[in-house]
Amino acid sequence: MSTSSALVDLIKAELKQAGISYAALAVELKLSESSVKRMFAAGGEMPLSRVDEVCRVLKTDFAELAARLAQRQPQRRELTLAQERAVVADAKLLLTAICCLSQWSAEQILASYRVSEAELTRYLAQLDRLGIIELKPLNRYKLQVAKTFRWRPQGPVMQFFREQVMGDFFSGGFDGEAELLMLVHGQLGHGAARELKERLQRVAEDFARQHLLDQRLPEAEKRAYSLVMGMRAWLFEHFRHLQRAPTRTATAASAPPRSPARRS
Repeated sequence: MSTSSALVDLIKAELKQAGISYAALAVELKLSESSVKRMFAAGGEMPLSRVDEVCRVLKTDFAELAARLAQRQPQRRELTLAQERAVVADAKLLLTAICCLSQWSAEQILASYRVSEAELTRYLAQLDRLGIIELKPLNRYKLQVAKTFRWRPQGPVMQFFREQVMGDFFSGGFDGEAELLMLVHGQLGHGAARELKERLQRVAEDFARQHLLDQRLPEAEKRAYSLVMGMRAWLFEHFRHLQRAPTRTATAASAPPRSPARRS
């Protein structure tokens, strides 16, 4: 749904809640009832000047209405398969998406990568249509995705990273300043595993939050870092043939057979 359509729907809801009919609104706006109905019909047009007049009738203002509209807009948690295919098909669009999700400014993107300002504007407009950002004047933008946004686990973007990026990432020695690579294996209860997963998600949020805080530092005092975290129920294929077949628990194995129920 477009923002303009969502705004019209919100105004309809506000009128209904206030008990104002189309006929009553027509009197206030000095229009015919049929004109008001056309204005609210699908495909109808409502210029901002008219929105201001309706706000006056509702005893509110456009800023308050816009705030309510923003609260009603669901934040995107993931893209469709078709949208991800479109993003991954263009390397510069994918790069722009990753930079936006990291909340880089347009100036930072232009200074760091060989992307022209015209190209960047075009890519930001595409991300706006995809619902990842809301593009504003001068290539400013606002993220439109939830904190829990992620690329589809088995989707085109993650497949691209598995095939093109993971090998490059893990080929490093992880022995530089503030670098770390650990592999920890163990058995956990379901509840503990869920709790640990949530704690790892908070670590990722801390990383993103620190990135934003350090944006104000001089470039000479910053380095680009990438944080990759993964947790899954898994046994390395190379060791699978050494694994014993699961056995019954001692309690189950030693329990006597149940006697048949007596008939009364």
